[in-house]
Amino acid sequence: MVTISHIVQKLVDDNVYIQEAMNQNILSYSSLANQIKKDIEDILGKQVKKHAIEMALRRYSNQIKQKHKSVSFNYSSDIIMKTKICDIAVLRTPALFMKLKKLYDIIDFEKSDILNIIQGSSEVIIVTNERYKNKFLEILKDEKILMMEENLVSLSMTFSKDFYYTPGVIFNIIRNVAWENINIYEIVSTNTELTFIINKKDAMRGYKALEKLIQS
Repeated sequence: MVTISHIVQKLVDDNVYIQEAMNQNILSYSSLANQIKKDIEDILGKQVKKHAIEMALRRYSNQIKQKHKSVSFNYSSDIIMKTKICDIAVLRTPALFMKLKKLYDIIDFEKSDILNIIQGSSEVIIVTNERYKNKFLEILKDEKILMMEENLVSLSMTFSKDFYYTPGVIFNIIRNVAWENINIYEIVSTNTELTFIINKKDAMRGYKALEKLIQS
């Protein structure tokens, strides 16, 4: 049976900004109850009291705060920013994989250049330095390029091995970035490292969002 509490939880779960406002105690439960009252009534097919919505919001807010408190993790890290990054999306085909091997021969890893290859079920994402773009496109000339973005930056953080085993860490970091209304193009993670690929225009806001998390 669908209840007011169920609907409230769904609406809150779908909005990271509401969750953050709850966690920081800056949310007006009365105003939010007014805002979502009609949606809840439409789903339930009957009128509901605003007070009941407020109570459901406050109860769920306490649950969210408890979840956030349970994430005990040392976010201390240097933040490394790299500029002039591009993101290439290619249709996944059997012939593509042989070509991907050739990309590694081009990259100068000793200069800390970037090559991240992320394989999906139908496409492959290639993240690299813009200066390699033309060489890569030449190798991929017979493949279907689905999308290409330039003027990107990478923001990387390195943590202890606890990063791999602590639930909620990546969510908390993403939450801090999303709160600044920053679009994340790609997320690349290893056992101890986390990298965001974002637009150049968001670089400083993204950096400050991560810095705020480290200093909190």
